[in-house]
This record gives sequence, C-alpha cells and structure tokens, in this order.
Amino acid sequence: MITIETNHGNIVVELFEETAPISCENFRQYAADGFFEDTIFHRIIPNFMIQGGGFTRDMAQKATRAQIKNEADNGEKNVRGTLAMARTAVVDSASSQFFINLKDNDFLNHGGRDFGYAVFAKVSEGMDVVDAISAVPTTTKAGHQDVPVEPVIITSVRIDA
Repeated sequence: MITIETNHGNIVVELFEETAPISCENFRQYAADGFFEDTIFHRIIPNFMIQGGGFTRDMAQKATRAQIKNEADNGEKNVRGTLAMARTAVVDSASSQFFINLKDNDFLNHGGRDFGYAVFAKVSEGMDVVDAISAVPTTTKAGHQDVPVEPVIITSVRIDA
C-alpha cells in the first residue's frame, strides 16, 4: 500500500504489482526517492481526472528519470478510482506523472483510440479526498489550463508495505 498525503487529506492506493510491474516499480522508486514531496496536482478536470506528480507549486516541471514502457495492454481498465501513468502522444513516454480517474474513462484503455494509458493502481481509501480535490476552482497558469487556483499539494508519498 502507498499513502499519498495531500493538503486535502490522504489517499491510500493499492499497487497492481502483477499486472503493471514496470509502472509500479517506477512509482515506488519516485516515492522512495522523495521525488513527489511538495509537488502538486497540477491538472484537475471535473468528471474526468486529477493529474499530478511532476510540477512544483510555481509550475516548474521537475527533472525525471528515463521514460518507461507503456503497460496499457495489461488488462487493467481506466475506471473510477484507478491510477494510470500520464504520458505524451509518444506511447512509451511516461515518467513521474500519474492521474486518478474520476469516472470510467474507457477511451483511455488499450486499443481504444491508441495504445492507451497504463493503469497501475487503485484508490483503496480516500476517494472522498480525490472527489474534494476534483471540485477545487481552476485557472490557467504558466501556460497550463485546469490548474488549481490554490495549490493542491502532495506533501509526501509513503510506502506502507
């Protein structure tokens, strides 16, 4: 289990170690390194997802390790409460950023519109916190849309087991 501590409360997640080993190891390593501390949920789109894990409060993008292989073909689905790796249009471009699905987003699954977005975990406690985060007011900041007016801060990501 992993606990994502935020200034809105805690989100406990269960990793899908068997079906997404690369993504899980990647996430664990970023957590162990303290990389996520004082990053933010920088993109919040109600009824879609909240995204974080790569920007500081002042919208500076943090340097990451190498990009990883996309595991979107692992059979896991982008359903409400799951975590998936964020990426660019390049299939194997995920690094530190992740998102939490606020609803079933079938179009993000493997084979939908493209290779898809790799689901690697699910929220086991704290979906109320995720929903509260999804309701914060957003604006455009530093050239990015859907940025919370007041930062939604990830204070730490703790590996519990």
